[in-house]
This record gives sequence, C-alpha cells and structure tokens, in this order.
Amino acid sequence: MLELKNVSFSAAGAEGNVEILDDISFALPTGKILVITGPNGGGKSTLARLIMGIEAPTAGQIFWNGEDITHLGIPQRAQRGIGYAFQQPAKFKGIKIRRLLELAGGHEMSEMECCAYLSKVGLCAQDYIDRDADASLSGGELKRVEIATLLARKPQLSIYDEPEAGIDLWSFSMLVETFRTLRQDADQSIVIISHQERILQLADDIMVIAGGKITQYAPREQVLPRLKVDEAEDGVCPAPAAWRPVDTALAAK
Repeated sequence: MLELKNVSFSAAGAEGNVEILDDISFALPTGKILVITGPNGGGKSTLARLIMGIEAPTAGQIFWNGEDITHLGIPQRAQRGIGYAFQQPAKFKGIKIRRLLELAGGHEMSEMECCAYLSKVGLCAQDYIDRDADASLSGGELKRVEIATLLARKPQLSIYDEPEAGIDLWSFSMLVETFRTLRQDADQSIVIISHQERILQLADDIMVIAGGKITQYAPREQVLPRLKVDEAEDGVCPAPAAWRPVDTALAAK
C-alpha cells in the first residue's frame, strides 16, 4: 500500500519559495487504480515525482508497504517495486528497443514476447525491436516504448504521467484496454495522471488536485459526475483548462 502523510513541496521562485504541494495525505491500497486530474500547474506531476523519488518533499512522509521511503532514492524505490513512465520519455542512443524490454523484464526475450508488450501500446514488434530508442522515434513512439518497458517490468506500483500525451487515437484505445486488463490484477496498484475521460472511467478512485491541494478525492462514481470535460475533436487530448467542478457548491462538499 502507498501512503502519503502531510506531504508538502516547495521550490525556489523569483520572489522566494513557492508552495507547489501543500499538506497532501492519502492512501492507495494494493490492487487499486487511482487517477489524478485537475488543471495544469496544480501539482499533479510533482506529486508523481515525489512518489518515485525524483523530488524530495519539504515536509511529510511517504510510506510503501509500511516502510518509510521518504528519503530513499529512485534505485531503492525501483528495487521495492515502484515504476514510473515520464510525461516526456528519455532517449537512449545506441540501445535497441528489444534490449530495453529485456532490461526491464530482467531476461532475454523472443520476438514473440517483445511483440506481446509492444502490441499492447499499438506498436508492431517487427518494425521496432531492432530500432534504437533515440531521437529517430517520434515523441509518441518513444512514449509507447517507455510504457511497454514498464509493462515488461511488472512493478507492484506503476505511475503513468499523462500516458495519452502525443499518441494517436488507435494506440490510445489499445492503451486503455491494457489499463483495463491491469485493473484486474489484485497485486498491482496504478497511479495515472490524466485529463482523459476514458482513463478516468477506469479508476477506482479519482483525486482532483488544484492549487497544490486535494480538492476532491473519492470513488469514481462520486467524483466523475461533478466534473465537466470539454474534449478535443479526436477525443484524445482534452483541454486541461476545461476541467472544472460542474457545481462549485457541490464540489466543495
């Protein structure tokens, strides 16, 4: 189980320290999907980085399966079964995609096994396993490769920062189905940062973060009807600024 207790984070700004997250507390039981949404700049990605250890909180504690991991680094958290897919994936010049999948999975993989992971994110193994994971790939392709490596690693806690960003509608549909399958795994917890309603529909719980604070956090059935989403025409990239409570008084309850 993931648990945050009174976590805050501030960073240096032009006029001194800026509070990005303020007194965040919640618990995510094993086997659940938590989707975090809210307006841009609200602190969603910062929260994900704190859980992974990319940033360190300025106050509060982070627990994983009962252990205080607040001051552990990324490698130590990865060893404990926490995985992260960046909003902007890294590039690896000179490393083949097949090798990335093998490193993530911890063993050599056949073409069929590579295909199984790549197909889940809308990529054909024959076209990609022998390509370098570098700038020759588009941003959307890199995003899908990174998600495939996280699937191959099978962490106990997976964190996805806007997985829909930069990928086409067909690939996004396959990704949604992959998340739907993962939702049935009672041993894996998932945190997804997303504005996309189809992903929100997969959540067990939805958390809304705005202004560095949790403004709503409850089961999907309670939160989703309170939110209004104005989506782009392709249904993949909603306008983040359009997320808002349908009724201010209702959202405050």
